[in-house]
Amino acid sequence: MGFYDNGIEGTGSRRRRLASWLAVIVVSALIGSLATLMLIPAMIRSHLLPIPAYETQGGAPDAQGERRTVSYTVDTAIVEAVNRVKPSIVGVVNVAKVPDFWRGQIIQKDQGVGSGVIFDRSGLIVTNNHVVQDASSVEVVLQDGERVKASLVGTDALTDLAVLRIPADKVKPEMVAAFGDSDSLQPGEPAIAIGNPLGLEFRQTVTVGVISATGRTLPITNAQGQVVWEQDVIQTDAAINPGNSGGALCNIKGQVIGINSSKITETVQGPVEGLGFAIPINEAKPVIEQLVQNGRVIRPVLGITAKSLQELTLTERPRVPVDYGIVVGQVSGGAEAAGLRSGDVIVQVDDRTVRTVSDLRKYLFTKKPGDTVAVTFYRGTEKQTVNVKLSAAS
Repeated sequence: MGFYDNGIEGTGSRRRRLASWLAVIVVSALIGSLATLMLIPAMIRSHLLPIPAYETQGGAPDAQGERRTVSYTVDTAIVEAVNRVKPSIVGVVNVAKVPDFWRGQIIQKDQGVGSGVIFDRSGLIVTNNHVVQDASSVEVVLQDGERVKASLVGTDALTDLAVLRIPADKVKPEMVAAFGDSDSLQPGEPAIAIGNPLGLEFRQTVTVGVISATGRTLPITNAQGQVVWEQDVIQTDAAINPGNSGGALCNIKGQVIGINSSKITETVQGPVEGLGFAIPINEAKPVIEQLVQNGRVIRPVLGITAKSLQELTLTERPRVPVDYGIVVGQVSGGAEAAGLRSGDVIVQVDDRTVRTVSDLRKYLFTKKPGDTVAVTFYRGTEKQTVNVKLSAAS
């Protein structure tokens, strides 16, 4: 019997070679693993390999094999900001007198719940006007759940702001919020909303998002649907729901940079998500100050209706040699007496450049009715200046 070599190994030979390769692979893997385990402690001691923070009840062995307990605390910037401002957030309960059919008498009943922010050690609280509107009395629910009566200091329907007061002995120093600077906000930075969505059951709910945009305006209408004011607002995607109204929009420092006011949930195009709005705190502060001092807001006005030039389409804009300013609409009072006309484009008041309606409103808020201001405007290509006596808004 002879042996023939046809280039194909026998089955036994292949199995022996495969076994040899497997043995080499297994031995190499074991050697590599053991070397890695031996090097890890040295790398950790040399700070070449960071240790992840963890918490364990039984303890973790150290490099010498001794067991020790390792713990950590999660104190992120957002958590710290929330802890800083949360004690100042209260529930605001609108109490109304309603008839009780069964008893045949008038009783008091909670008809709505919103939010508020304690901003002064004397017990002053800012909230939205619509939260306390038509209330026969107002009550405030503090962070610890205590419910106290509040008095109404003043309200302003145009800016949708109101100020309440609770007894000063109910306010501890850590319960007073710090105001930030809403003019320095940038789209994309963190935004934290704290309030009472859907009522006291979910009081002091925290939601987090970003500043979506600044310099937005929302029209304020009267009962007839006429636009009577344009409110500057901060746009955010932090969840704002019914009950959040009057609560705080905060920055990463735990400072209040806005008073949560409204949310768009649906348009003609369909449902909308992540469109919440807050009144910038820099816009709110002068209103709050007047409410505290006078119980109401006294607004000096030029006597015009206006729109920012940039809001108009190219075909709607008057032909003027500038691309900023406000376009005069209807004219009355001091503006009419000074000779301003519809279509004029105001670019400056006194020494203050006016680019938007908001710029004009902010500057006029530093004045009082009866003051005179120099208004510079374009009528076509001609630049003119007139003196306008301010009147009080009706």
